[in-house]
Amino acid sequence: MTSPAKFKKDKEIIAEYDTQVKEIRAQLTEQMKCLDQQCELRVQLLQDLQDFFRKKAEIEMDYSRNLEKLAERFLAKTRSTKDQQFKKDQNVLSPVNCWNLLLNQVKRESRDHTTLSDIYLNNIIPRFVQVSEDSGRLFKKSKEVGQQLQDDLMKVLNELYSVMKTYHMYNADSISAQSKLKEAEKQEEKQIGKSVKQEERQTPRSPDSSSNVRIEEKHVRRSSVKKIEKMKEKRQAKYTENKLKAIKARNEYLLALEATNASVFKYYIHDLSDLIDCCDLGYHASLNRALRTFLSAELNLEQSKHEGLDAIENAVENLDATSDKQRLMEMYNNVFCPPMKFEFQPHMGDMASQLCAQQPVQSELVQRCQQLQSRLSTLKIENEEVKKTMEATLQTIQDIVTVEDFDVSDCFQYSNSMESVKSTVSETFMSKPSIAKRRANQQETEQFYFTKMKEYLEGRNLITKLQAKHDLLQKTLGESQRTDCSLARRSSTVRKQDSSQAIPLVVESCIRFISRHGLQHEGIFRVSGSQVEVNDIKNAFERGEDPLAGDQNDHDMDSIAGVLKLYFRGLEHPLFPKDIFHDLIACVIMDNLQERALHIRKVLLALPKTTLIIMRYLFAFLSHLSQFSEENMMDPYNLAICFGPSLMSVPEGHDQVSCQAHVNELIKTIIIQHENIFPNPRELEGPVYSRGGSMEDYCDSPHGETTSAEDSAQDVTTEHHMSDDECEPIEAIAKFDYVGRTARELSFKKGASLLLYQRASDDWWEGRHNGIDGLIPHQYIVVQDTLIS
Repeated sequence: MTSPAKFKKDKEIIAEYDTQVKEIRAQLTEQMKCLDQQCELRVQLLQDLQDFFRKKAEIEMDYSRNLEKLAERFLAKTRSTKDQQFKKDQNVLSPVNCWNLLLNQVKRESRDHTTLSDIYLNNIIPRFVQVSEDSGRLFKKSKEVGQQLQDDLMKVLNELYSVMKTYHMYNADSISAQSKLKEAEKQEEKQIGKSVKQEERQTPRSPDSSSNVRIEEKHVRRSSVKKIEKMKEKRQAKYTENKLKAIKARNEYLLALEATNASVFKYYIHDLSDLIDCCDLGYHASLNRALRTFLSAELNLEQSKHEGLDAIENAVENLDATSDKQRLMEMYNNVFCPPMKFEFQPHMGDMASQLCAQQPVQSELVQRCQQLQSRLSTLKIENEEVKKTMEATLQTIQDIVTVEDFDVSDCFQYSNSMESVKSTVSETFMSKPSIAKRRANQQETEQFYFTKMKEYLEGRNLITKLQAKHDLLQKTLGESQRTDCSLARRSSTVRKQDSSQAIPLVVESCIRFISRHGLQHEGIFRVSGSQVEVNDIKNAFERGEDPLAGDQNDHDMDSIAGVLKLYFRGLEHPLFPKDIFHDLIACVIMDNLQERALHIRKVLLALPKTTLIIMRYLFAFLSHLSQFSEENMMDPYNLAICFGPSLMSVPEGHDQVSCQAHVNELIKTIIIQHENIFPNPRELEGPVYSRGGSMEDYCDSPHGETTSAEDSAQDVTTEHHMSDDECEPIEAIAKFDYVGRTARELSFKKGASLLLYQRASDDWWEGRHNGIDGLIPHQYIVVQDTLIS
């Protein structure tokens, strides 16, 4: 009665198992499809990347060629300029420098984009091709491994199915045997019960009549019972056997079930993850390297572009009209230099060349001088008012043209709506209404400025003419009042200039002035001075005057430095002759500085004595000046850059840029090694540079006087030692490092504490440092007692 139900239940269990296995098999199939799709997507992605970079390489190359064409178009235009020297000179002007840097930046971007295209084609795309090949190959192998894992998993599931069926079969046999055993036991009990009832029914019969019958019946019952017992024993053995098989089958089934669950769990949790890792092996890392190559190329492109833009920005920051005006006037000095003064051309027989201030014209000249003075006073006031108006108008124009309307960063603030971009652009400072209004205001202001400027220049011209007449009249009328003392001073000045004729007056005077007042002047020789003042000072020297004589310090330091550079630049024959150019440049390639100085000395010793004296004097001064580089920002290299083009011109037919770099290095070496390069005063007689700004003459002629610090302080030193007890030492602090040139001069470092006994001269003190007595230069110290004069 239970067998059909149990059979039905078994069928349901097996059907459920089949369904579960089918679901797993479908999952395994979908897993492979999913991995196939991932591989296809990966291959497609890599193919898209290749196509993208191939197209981008074409775009970059087209862009590079267009940039190159653009640059070459304008470079060819500049190269075709007929006056090459004019073009070369113009390169030093700041706007032309900006233009050249802009063209160089375009060429640089062209080269960079060509490089970028090459990297895309020959580096990045091959990387993607390699990644695609590697991914396909690894996926193929991973798929084989995955298929093997799935086959093994299905094998385990099939084994479980077999074990389960065996278990169910043996269990059914066991139950069937148990049922038959129970049936035999019931039959046995039933047979025993029948025997007992029959014996009870046969008990009343007489023994004789029923004896035979009982024996037969008893024999039959015994035979039946034995038969049942035998069947029972047989069924008991069968049941025991089947029960053992069922138990063993159940054990096998449970063990297989546990193993199968573990295998399934391991496959889904570990194997699938490892399989995906195998499919992805090296893919992400290789893609990372390829894309980082792209990033490196783009970032280096940006860095290169920023470097070029920084150079342009620096050039834009250095756009300076004043400096360009100075450079222009220096380049074309012959064009802008004032002509020679017109000389008085007397009529035949007229020997007088000055105004006649004698009677009867003296009174007329006096009256005319007074009238001119009154007229000049009025004109100067009027012209000063015009000048103020002109300067205010100029400031207005400068405010208009220097307005900071160049920031267009708002135009690059993109939003989701393109309308916001358009509105941002339309509202910028460069909108048409704003431009028209600004242009109208600017032109109106410019017209007013030029009107006032013309009025001011006309007034200044008139003042200049009247002032010249007034000064000549005043000088002529007051000539007789000059004192003998003034004449003596003039003759003394002339004698002083004559005594140092080995060094040109303009060189000696400019160096003396700078040495006394400008050693710490920032940007000396690099910053341009006033061209007007440069011309005034230069003209004074050409007239034989010394406009820098005396201790007045009312001159512009940069203008004086400009006069000195202009003198050497204007020499008909450069200080360094062209015929020794190659010999000197050959010395620069030597690495050893001492060896380089020795070879430079050999070349220079062939020059004339006067040239060597000027060189020695100039470079001693430049070396002294470079010791104040922390204050004046002019180390030997910076000084060489400023003086190189003035002292040593590059011969025609040579690369100006590279040769000028060698010239600068040469001048730098001479500044640093000047003591080892030039002969000392004993070897080459003549004036030498003194750190006080004056010259020291080491000439052995009877008329020469030795003016060294040691000799100039000799008498005072003797007097000092005789009165040591009468003087209290004064404390001083060193402003700069100083190295003594003789045994009497003390050496010390900046910040050192010094004791001063007494003034030895205007430029020297008698003092002590580190227990040693000697001479201390006044310009290198700060005296603590401010009462000392």
